[in-house]
Order: sequence, then structure tokens, then C-alpha cells
Amino acid sequence: MDATLAEQQRILASDWGGGKSPFGTSWSKFMMWIFIISDALTFAGFLIAYGFMRMTSPSWPKQTEVFNMTLITFMTFALISSSAVMAMAVGEARAGNPKKAVKFLTMTIIGGTIFLGCQVYEWSHFIGEGATLTHNPWGVPQFAAGFFVITGFHGFHVLTGVTILAIVALRAAFGKYSADGVENAGLYWHFVDVVWVFVFAFFYLL
Repeated sequence: MDATLAEQQRILASDWGGGKSPFGTSWSKFMMWIFIISDALTFAGFLIAYGFMRMTSPSWPKQTEVFNMTLITFMTFALISSSAVMAMAVGEARAGNPKKAVKFLTMTIIGGTIFLGCQVYEWSHFIGEGATLTHNPWGVPQFAAGFFVITGFHGFHVLTGVTILAIVALRAAFGKYSADGVENAGLYWHFVDVVWVFVFAFFYLL
């Protein structure tokens, strides 16, 4: 009994003694999950603050009268589709097929770029209507402030993701990549996509 307990303590000490992830995964993936959780809380805070502002305002603009919902739906489709392609890139990287991984990474980058282009168009149209952080023609200053902060913060994440994917794709093209690196980039990209689903639902639809 004592020998069994001593062996269990030795194994536990070796797991947490350094040089090995005690959670059975790579440190890079573990730290990516830590980042995703902390960033998800930030987005949750923004959306909760937006919901509070909306509930406490006597009136609120109708999204369908302000935004081009066809454009927003297309943006959403492009981003969600890129997430599916990203999953294919991870699968090919795991299977040791860098050329196919690069192809799917490139398609993912194209999807993200389309999303960003649509968002630039949406912002320019919104600003052209006279919206700023403190004023907008629809009478509720918090509406425009929420739009710029939430969509801008998410757009920055998409831009960062596209940059990361471009770097990963270039490394894979030259054979300097790891399956874990592609998977970590995929985790970040899936997170960005999931966040947009919540932004789309709570900001544009409800």
C-alpha cells in the first residue's frame, strides 16, 4: 500500500515538476486555451454592457433600418465557411500533407479577408451616415458607441487571425511548420468565428 502511494506521488511530482504539461497537452495549446478563455470573458463583458445600455435606454434603433442585413448575413457566411476550411487545414497538417494544408489555409485567409472587406464597407457607410462614438442620427449615442467598440474589437481579432494564418501558411509552404502550430492557429480562428456568432445574434438580430 505504501509502495503504491509512493509511486503515485512520484508520478504526480514528475507531471508537475517542469518540462511536461500536466494536462496532457502541449504548453502552446494550453496557453492558447488560457488566452481564449480570458478573451471570451472580455467579449462577454462588452456584450453584457451593450445589453445593459439597451435595456436602460428609452428607445433603440431598429437594426434592420440601420444595417444592410444582406451584407451582414454574407459576412457571417464567409467567416463561418472559413472556419470549416480551417478544420480541413488542421486535418491535413496532422496527416502530414503540407501542400493541402497550405491550400486550405489560403482559402481560410481569403474568407477572413472577404469578411474584413465587408466590415470596412459597413463602417464607411455607417460613418457616412453621420455616426461617431458620441453621436449618431438615430438619437441614441450608445448605439453607435456599442457598434464601433464591439465590431471594431472583433475586427481587430480577425485581422490578427489573418496575419497569423498568413505566417503559418508561409512556414508550411517552406516546410517549416508543425501540426501543433496549425492547430493552435485553428483554435484561435474558431474562437473568432464563435464570437462573431454571438455578436451577430445579440447585436444585429435581437
